[in-house]
Amino acid sequence: MSNQLEKVKELIQLREKARIGGGEKRIESQHKKGKYTARERIAMLLDEGSFEEFDMFVQHRCTNFGIDATKFLGDGVVTGYGTIDGRLVYIYAQDFTVFGGALSESLAMKICKVMDQAMKMGAPVIGLNDSGGARIQEGVNALAGYAEIFQRNILASGVVPQISGIFGPCAGGAVYSPALTDFNIMTRGTSYMFLTGPKVVKSVTGEDVTQEQLGGASVHTTKSGVAHFAVDNEEDGLKLIRQLISYMPQNNLEEAPLMECNDPIDRLDDALNDIIPDEPNKPYDMYEVIGTIIDNGEFLEVHKDYAQNIIVGFARFNGQSVGVIANQPKIMAGCLDSNASRKAARFVRFCDAFNIPLVTLVDVPGFLPGTGQEYNGVILHGAKLLYAYGEATVPKVTVTLRKSYGGAYCVMSSKHLRGDMNYAWPTAEIAVMGPSGAVEVIFAKEVASAEDPAKAQIEKEEEYKKAFANPYNAAQYGYIDDVIEPRNTRFRIIRALQQLQTKKLTNPAKKHDNLPL
Repeated sequence: MSNQLEKVKELIQLREKARIGGGEKRIESQHKKGKYTARERIAMLLDEGSFEEFDMFVQHRCTNFGIDATKFLGDGVVTGYGTIDGRLVYIYAQDFTVFGGALSESLAMKICKVMDQAMKMGAPVIGLNDSGGARIQEGVNALAGYAEIFQRNILASGVVPQISGIFGPCAGGAVYSPALTDFNIMTRGTSYMFLTGPKVVKSVTGEDVTQEQLGGASVHTTKSGVAHFAVDNEEDGLKLIRQLISYMPQNNLEEAPLMECNDPIDRLDDALNDIIPDEPNKPYDMYEVIGTIIDNGEFLEVHKDYAQNIIVGFARFNGQSVGVIANQPKIMAGCLDSNASRKAARFVRFCDAFNIPLVTLVDVPGFLPGTGQEYNGVILHGAKLLYAYGEATVPKVTVTLRKSYGGAYCVMSSKHLRGDMNYAWPTAEIAVMGPSGAVEVIFAKEVASAEDPAKAQIEKEEEYKKAFANPYNAAQYGYIDDVIEPRNTRFRIIRALQQLQTKKLTNPAKKHDNLPL
């Protein structure tokens, strides 16, 4: 055999060695836990045959505590690029079969290389996390590696989409990279995220808590809001990443891809003309409205189980990708509170960063009252949503379905926050507050001195309703561009979005803003 053929043979053998990571035994143990390997995940996520790997032969350089006796090709992370539906993406997947996926300096540099490349090319970055944390033998070098990754997450924010799949443990400093990315997906039962583990919690606070209770998927998708999606298995998680990417542009200078639309733009739905209950305090389901007006009823909801009094997610109108934000009257009467404000503000800012128009459906009686909210800083959190809408320069179409009271009217993409097209249904009520509260302020004396105060209260409420329980008062000032027939909502939104395609609006030059955190 010639010298060259021998070298080729050696290359092939080294590649095979790199591909099995920590070896068959560890791969088997990964499968037993219901988890896939890094390479299997990448193969499932990307278009078939599109993956090109970087740095297959990288090894760690640490000599402390005899760790130099154990080395693996690739050193615990698989990195490279490929395509999703033919579109370029960069990817890294931590390999739990090698040192438990623990982060070394050289592993971090592999991730940083992929992120730098993604920034140069203007393409999304997807990180699949499955790691025991920092490689303790490397000391401060491992921490430096984390911080290098965080710095790139920060610089990439708002430039290219960043998505994190948490498919195993993610603890300590490791949690900050997913927290800095745009969307986090967790798997139920096999993934967790926390800064300090159960043992440390026990020794410091005395609390007995399991990994699942401390940082499982259910905790982060319902209580903390750290994760946007919880899935039952990794297949679902990877499918979800593909779906998410389909609604996004490659970077902040491009538009989201246009899909072919076979759903008629002038499709009318008579059910909408009758969906608002006659009784003003009776709820209805906002999902029914969303499902009716969007293309083919396809709605990719974000943060579904967190702050359910507001709904956010991606949909399409005539094939165009949009972000939908809608109050949910079925939960807490659709009131805004601290968590709902933060949830919606983050989503609005993502859409604005990536040129995705905003469609807002309003039915909001106000902010949730009480000491719990005030002590929790609802003023600041509400201001975040106000800020996000006011700062956004993408096309903004707002439809007020029923209530829009007080400060919440201002916050929900009102005309005064540069809403481009603000429509209202005939059932819309736009006022400083609801009828009963308003009467107590305006007509307190008349009601108190009346022969029959209860009757007087009802009469004055009717008087107030006549003035404000309709959209025409706001329309006479031009704050509402048109009052529309509910069944015609889909068509009017699509026409508005078509008109707004060439919108040009820039904010004042500044180093960066100081939004109310």
